[in-house]
Amino acid sequence: MPALRSLSLAVALIVVGIPAAAQENYEIQVYGSETVAPHVTMFELHSNYTINGSKIGEDGELPTNHAVHETVEITHGFTSWAELGFYWFTAIPAGQGWQWVGTHLRPRVRAPESWGWPVGVSISQEIGYARAQFAGDTWTYELRPIIDKQMGRWYVSLNPTLEKSLRGPTASTPFIFSPNVDVGYDITHEVNLAVEYYGATGPINELDPIAEQEHQIFGAINLNVSPAWEFNFGYGTALTAAGDKKIVKMILGRRVGK
Repeated sequence: MPALRSLSLAVALIVVGIPAAAQENYEIQVYGSETVAPHVTMFELHSNYTINGSKIGEDGELPTNHAVHETVEITHGFTSWAELGFYWFTAIPAGQGWQWVGTHLRPRVRAPESWGWPVGVSISQEIGYARAQFAGDTWTYELRPIIDKQMGRWYVSLNPTLEKSLRGPTASTPFIFSPNVDVGYDITHEVNLAVEYYGATGPINELDPIAEQEHQIFGAINLNVSPAWEFNFGYGTALTAAGDKKIVKMILGRRVGK
């Protein structure tokens, strides 16, 4: 799925996601509209390292500086237009051992190709739990519309994501707007270069001041060496005072099934 890889790489550089205020460097990825094929299971390992992050924990949360995040994502395709994903989040905070962070479920449906739409469209929903020392909002919900388009060698994906805390200090806050964008270019059939953007601009009824918003940009490379495998590597940083600086991320995926 070249489109999915391009979308994942370009947009993944911008937003990351567990709590309702950006993705917290666990799964840094922009989604493409394509779903996993029927009877196929995708196994992915998301590995991220924060070179320069928060050095002092706030509200009981651990600092992110020099933290390693390892996430296992398993997605199964049930039909040509529906899939279900499962996430297992773990972290190795600086100076500490490996720790379990939480789990999420992500059902997703797409507009079938038979509809003949000029762009790819799908809707992803994600609900899950994270331990309080890693996310003040322990239960969260995400609604992610996905619109993408392959235009020759160019690929563009937009994820105008809405995130909501269900339990925690910001549970009374309306949905947070967290847009993600991926713009990629196929250098060859096997190599795609992309720019990914991830943002968190604040509640939809009243955006945060610019200095408090999160805007991250990543440069990434996607390798399409086999239909069974996907590989993404990227480096990114925050453009504002909010958010972690200097993040390295890698995604390694393997498709199993028909």
